[in-house]
This record gives sequence, structure tokens and C-alpha cells, in this order.
Amino acid sequence: MKLKQLEGYLGEVAAFRDPKVQLEQYPTTAHLASRILYTAESSFGDIDGKSVVDLGCGCGMLSIAAAMMGAKSVLGIDIDEDALEIAHENIGEFELDDTVDLVKASLCAEAAGGDDERLALNENLVLPMQKRFDTAVLNPPFGTKPGNKGIDLLFLQAACTMVEGAVYSLHKTSTRDFLVKKAQSWGFDCEVLAELKFDVPMMYKFHKKKSVDIEVDLLRLSRRKAEQ
Repeated sequence: MKLKQLEGYLGEVAAFRDPKVQLEQYPTTAHLASRILYTAESSFGDIDGKSVVDLGCGCGMLSIAAAMMGAKSVLGIDIDEDALEIAHENIGEFELDDTVDLVKASLCAEAAGGDDERLALNENLVLPMQKRFDTAVLNPPFGTKPGNKGIDLLFLQAACTMVEGAVYSLHKTSTRDFLVKKAQSWGFDCEVLAELKFDVPMMYKFHKKKSVDIEVDLLRLSRRKAEQ
């Protein structure tokens, strides 16, 4: 499938009806999603015929893109029942029910010690899925809201635990050096595939501008062969 064709199809994916600010629910655009999945397949062969997991799948944009690029199976995981309901509707509209499955679950559990502590990985969910998937795709929360400190890193850690091959993830450019070092400590090489603008529209009451562009990196983490 050509890039423009993929983007056109993804433009029909319904977004959040009532986004939740605490969950940092900002829709992944068709423009971004198409380029992430097209690059993953055309440059690295990480999608077609592969098992893919989408962490924090929201309304299913990345899951649907992966399926349309030929994924053998896709599992979308999200904590929000309302978002999963929309994702289910979207998957049905694209007739991808046989390829994409959805699970309501949390990747994290609050660490003991109060609100200032970083969140901890939900090992009961993640560890049984260790190296179960070929590829992970995700657009995690940035971790800017109270109680969400470190959630972007936690999502990335979960993805690295669950894949045998590669992880594609969007993160604030300002966190690049920190994330590269973390990835290396987990036995992964980390490459910045692209520097992008993530458009955040006026969605919540505290937003003062019609839209804001946030500088983000598209990262590709690949498990080192010695770690496989």
C-alpha cells in the first residue's frame, strides 16, 4: 500500500468523543500514523506478516494502520473503556476484526510512596507477554499531568519487554538523550528515525491556543542480537 493511500484510509478513523485530560488523550493523526507504519514496513520489514502490539491504543489508529500494512495479528491495549469502544467501532468499519484484538488493562501500577513517586510497571500483565510480539508501536502519554511522572518511560519499558524485535515510539525530543541511555541499558539499540511536529489541537479548557506543535522524535528501538 502506498503512503498517501494509507493516510487517506486512516483519515476515516474516528477519534475520542470525550477525551480525558488525566490520561493525556491526544489523537494520533492519520499523517503521523501512516508515516510511522509505512516506515516500519518499507524500511525495516517490521509489520507485514508480524505480530504487533499497540500500547495505549486509544481509538485504534496505530493498530488499524498496522493491520492495513499487513500485520499477521495486532493486540491493542488501553486502560480506557470509552476509547476501546470507539476502537472496536473503527476496527469493525474497516473489517479488521479477524486481525485486531483489544484488551482493557493498565500497563502501570502506582508505586508506594505517594504522588511524587514514579509509576511502576504492571508486571502481572507485562511479564507473561515477554518477547511474545515481533513489533510494538506506541504513542505514549508524555507524563506531564500530576501522577503521570515517568509514564512515557514505563510504556517504553513495557514495549521492550514484550517484543522480540523492534519498538516504534513517539517521544518529546527533549527526552531523547535520557531515553537512548535507558534503551541501551535494556539491551536495545535506539535510533531517531525522524524529528516530527505533534499537533495538539485545542481540546481541553486550559488550552489557550487553537493548536500547539510539540517537537517529537520517532524512535526505533531494536533488540541487540546478543539479547535475543
